[in-house]
Amino acid sequence: MIIDAHSHVHDPVEAHVRLLDDAGVDRTVLFPTRPHPERATDLDSLRREMSVLERALDGRGTGGDGYAAAWRELDDALAAHPDRFIGFGSVPLNLPEDEIGAFVEREVAGRGLRGVGELTPPPGEAARVEPVLAAAHDHGDLPVVVHGFAPTTAEDLRTLAALAARHPSVPLIVSQLGGLNWMTAIELVRETPNMYLELSTAPIVFAVRLAVQELPERTLFGSDAPYGDPVLARATVERVTTPGQVRDLVLGGNLARLLRL
Repeated sequence: MIIDAHSHVHDPVEAHVRLLDDAGVDRTVLFPTRPHPERATDLDSLRREMSVLERALDGRGTGGDGYAAAWRELDDALAAHPDRFIGFGSVPLNLPEDEIGAFVEREVAGRGLRGVGELTPPPGEAARVEPVLAAAHDHGDLPVVVHGFAPTTAEDLRTLAALAARHPSVPLIVSQLGGLNWMTAIELVRETPNMYLELSTAPIVFAVRLAVQELPERTLFGSDAPYGDPVLARATVERVTTPGQVRDLVLGGNLARLLRL
């Protein structure tokens, strides 16, 4: 089974399914999203969509109508294609800590979602993820995915590693190979047994090759679609591996084990 570990709801959802078909991807983890860059028709409209992403990544724009709309889109996509999409649910990190457990129980576990993500703590504030890890443990050690590219910093990655060490039964997945801090990310994940690296948006192909070499059982093929393309992301993994067990693990086996598929 080929599983894309990182994608966002597309508009229309059928366009996403066609991308998966083109890439030979059986299933994909699907996160709710407020920005929709795939809707853009020119540079100005793309800037508008990306400004929504920028506000989300720096901690602004959480909650409200946009958040509710993102959840509705996720629900609709999962209902339309339950055989292709594996739903994860995000958590507003500006919630009071004592409300996060109830939110995960109601909006993630209560909806039958398989994990938490993609979380986007503001730069320098990765510690906000800790109550989510505690709640994930309370619901069967749900995997938790945290945004790894900018504006996430190397120090944020170190904070995430320290949090993972305090919650050793919860799988913590750093997305986008830690961005430009990919060497730090590989080192931290190598030292932290319950951390994983998702490989989308890698800055150079060599980063993917080295990550897989160092962490064959804890690296995950992902596309970050619609920002990335499943065909290209799969081709990158296949370019740096040979047919056999390691390639199979990265393209789906590792994530299937985490999700108990």
